[in-house]
Amino acid sequence: MLAPFLYKDTIEAGCDEAGRGCLAGAVFAASVILPTGFECEELNDSKQLTEKQRYRLRPTIEREALSWAVGIVYPDEIDRINILNASILAMHRAIRQLKIMPQHLLIDGNRFRPYPAIPHTCIVKGDGKYLSIAAASVLAKTYRDDYMMQLHQEYDCYGWDKNKGYPTAQHRQSIERHGTTPYHRLSFTLLPSPSQQLSLDF
Repeated sequence: MLAPFLYKDTIEAGCDEAGRGCLAGAVFAASVILPTGFECEELNDSKQLTEKQRYRLRPTIEREALSWAVGIVYPDEIDRINILNASILAMHRAIRQLKIMPQHLLIDGNRFRPYPAIPHTCIVKGDGKYLSIAAASVLAKTYRDDYMMQLHQEYDCYGWDKNKGYPTAQHRQSIERHGTTPYHRLSFTLLPSPSQQLSLDF
């Protein structure tokens, strides 16, 4: 069972991102403040949930949360500032949109740039330990999946409806065949080098 808070009697916002390892599309982050006494046995790290479970949980989180928000950083920004900084910026953008100012931030992972005037704690695999981070992971993941489904309507040859922009073999084969789109992260290694391709053949 996930813990409700790190510090009791503190307004805590859980923060998590989705799409960091993708070759295409924006990185999304969410920030969620849950009320005292919030309970949801099904809520867990979004990676441990099925797609159906994530979408079933989203309206519950949005309805029950004291405040929630989603931040987005697009591919051109990712290429300019790198994916780590982009992930942190997406979290900052989500926090900035909260209608309630949190007193403490719970950050999934081990890297974060301090948000002005709000202390934070980084927690490795925090989306499997704290309810607010798990809730943020569900929102970030589902809103990003919605976004990738929209991009798939524009460029249907990359399989984004299935791979959501992650570096699957099919996605990379499509890049090799059709080239890149305005949504690809050009600072990423989109295709293996010839030496890596050679080693994969043996």
